[in-house]
Amino acid sequence: MNKDSKREEALLYHSKPTPGKIQVVPTKKYATQRDLSLAYSPGVAEPCLEIEKNIEDVYKYTAKGNLVAVISNGTAVLGLGDIGPEASKPVMEGKGLLFKIFSDIDVFDIEIGTKDVEEFIQTVKNIAPTFGGINLEDIKAPESFEIERRLVEELDIPVMHDDQHGTAIISSAALINALELAGKKAGDIKMVVSGAGSAAIACTDLYVLLGVKVENILMFNSKGLLTKDNPALSDLQLKYAINGPSQSLAEAVNGADVFIGLSSGNILSPEMLLTMNANPIVFAMANPNPEIDYNLAVETRKDVIMATGRSDFPNQVNNVLGFPYIFRGALDVRATKINEEMKMAAVKALAILAKEPVPEQVNVAYGATKLGFGQEYIIPKPFDPRLITIVAPAVAKAAMESGVAKNPITDWAAYEDVLRERMGNDNKMVRLITNRAKLEPKKIVFAEADQLNVLKAAQIVYEDGIGFPVLLGNKEAILELKQELGFDADLEIIDPKTDQEEERRNRFAKSFWETRGRRGVSKLDAEKFMRERNYFAAMMVNEGEADALVTGYSRSYPSVVKPMLQLIEKAPNASLVATANMMLTSRGPMFLSDTAININPSAQDLINIAIMTAKTAKMFGVEPVIAMVSYSNFGSSSNESAAKVREAVAYLHKNHPEMVVDGEIQADFALNQEMLEEKFPFSKLAGKKVNTLIFPNLESANITYKLLKELYKVNSIGPIMMGMGKPVHIFQLGASVEEMVNMAAIAVIDAQEKELKKNKTAK
Repeated sequence: MNKDSKREEALLYHSKPTPGKIQVVPTKKYATQRDLSLAYSPGVAEPCLEIEKNIEDVYKYTAKGNLVAVISNGTAVLGLGDIGPEASKPVMEGKGLLFKIFSDIDVFDIEIGTKDVEEFIQTVKNIAPTFGGINLEDIKAPESFEIERRLVEELDIPVMHDDQHGTAIISSAALINALELAGKKAGDIKMVVSGAGSAAIACTDLYVLLGVKVENILMFNSKGLLTKDNPALSDLQLKYAINGPSQSLAEAVNGADVFIGLSSGNILSPEMLLTMNANPIVFAMANPNPEIDYNLAVETRKDVIMATGRSDFPNQVNNVLGFPYIFRGALDVRATKINEEMKMAAVKALAILAKEPVPEQVNVAYGATKLGFGQEYIIPKPFDPRLITIVAPAVAKAAMESGVAKNPITDWAAYEDVLRERMGNDNKMVRLITNRAKLEPKKIVFAEADQLNVLKAAQIVYEDGIGFPVLLGNKEAILELKQELGFDADLEIIDPKTDQEEERRNRFAKSFWETRGRRGVSKLDAEKFMRERNYFAAMMVNEGEADALVTGYSRSYPSVVKPMLQLIEKAPNASLVATANMMLTSRGPMFLSDTAININPSAQDLINIAIMTAKTAKMFGVEPVIAMVSYSNFGSSSNESAAKVREAVAYLHKNHPEMVVDGEIQADFALNQEMLEEKFPFSKLAGKKVNTLIFPNLESANITYKLLKELYKVNSIGPIMMGMGKPVHIFQLGASVEEMVNMAAIAVIDAQEKELKKNKTAK
């Protein structure tokens, strides 16, 4: 995508269909006059009077306890500088979005039109009664230091300037583990810090608390080494200034153990890195260009322990590992501040978590066989679902132990359950899927690329690094649409009907006929079929000219699935082909099967569908808990439809005891844990959260997933084809661009998995 198109896409994202990225959503019923009379006058007077009597009841009757203000005056916005409060608002909304999706904290963003420190402080103090916490953002130094100091002292709610402390907390956790790997102690190391702004000062302050000695730190700003005789230095910088002659960065790095970069790109050369001590620790956190490129650093020294601020390299120092969970823990105990003890608790929790066995979901997200503590894994990954249940409780406990918690937690197990529930609706699965696909992109055929929305999806797949599209369709139409979209990548465009493709058509037809000649397909039929894009695309995958294909946007599902079933063999040991839809619900991802192919599956078919769906769930790091649903519960009906489900469950219990599966069971009992445990405590599903539903027929499965999608705007990924020998996946008619991108990512992951199995079999 060219620069103008990228700019237009960004502007459209923020302006359509509704301007901005956050909104206020009611949490109470409001359908009737009775509801409204409780929500407002006269009923609202009752909580007002209770709060008047006891101000702490504001947390009981209002949203204050889960509401954070993200506040800026726009004086230091990203790399854009002093652009003003209005221009900073998109960034503040974005921070609010991150708070919500990572820790379920609601946010009002507030942009203040003053650069005067005292005015800023008084404004925040005046609005503080609304909020449970204050996140200061993008305020220039040195004013940011004074603003935060005063607000922490003068308010009785948590206040943190994330630009300072976020990077400090995450990098400190990384430093603890890096020192352990390097076999060094904090008190013995020589550290060089490139950068002397608010983030660098906050980081270094925290490193000192970890045991690094001030006299062993050399700090540089853009003018050079900080020295005591420099009148331009602030008081905060002076504590890291040295008495003595200046020296260059190259001289300082010589014999250093740790290099901390919070400055600008490419200032640490390979020659400088070679002069550092054994097992050097380099945190090059400038973005987008680190102080030294990761690959260059590890090529220069195999013993380097490296971290950056980038997601495409190991050990990303990402603030999202910290601030959502720090505020979560602080809010949940009604902390009066975020103190050093709470920050250090977050540091230690992150450091410890990096040494724990990594959940399969995280391994799946990063395409790793088994992530483990070492040079390429010294801090947790942002996808790690344990962050909220590890960091938030650690912060909450530190608040209690340091005496700043007004609402101590007593039942930690129950608290962790609440935290897990908060994470149901954050669409992490979409990020996991795309991240996994990007680790090993595949060549993927878009069989309807002359449709505008399909080409948009292909453009995103290419530009986001998910895969390498092959565009099938009318070449002139595709070129015109590419120009309209600003999609200037030089990709393969194929029109199966043209004379240029005659040789390939004939070759594909011959191969198809030779394998299907005894199944009623004539050679002439095969040659005709190859003029159709779906047949041609399927043969490209069959013949190894592409890794995967996606199609179905403009035609009915049955008409598109037919050539796939004709041309593509089933996977080894697969007795049937089925489909599953992954629904991204408020309770987390739910897998529904079979949603598209088997109209009235037999008991044996249901067994196979359940086994395949379980494998599909595991492919995405989800441990399947399977309910085989019906209109009856555990034998309450003798009807054939219920009986076949019962028969399938009995077989699975006997032959696959490792599977967590039960039924037949009604959907409400399957999804309501309290109802299930009360009425059917004997069930294998009792006490477990069901995440997979197997339906007795296509009708019920298809209706259910489409109702969820349309009535509740639940995102759906699928139908995911199961049991196919090649990675082919079919969109629903009229699928959205987002749905097609997600399905393309699924196709890439499917290709990765099939390649992995093939390689294992070959060995």
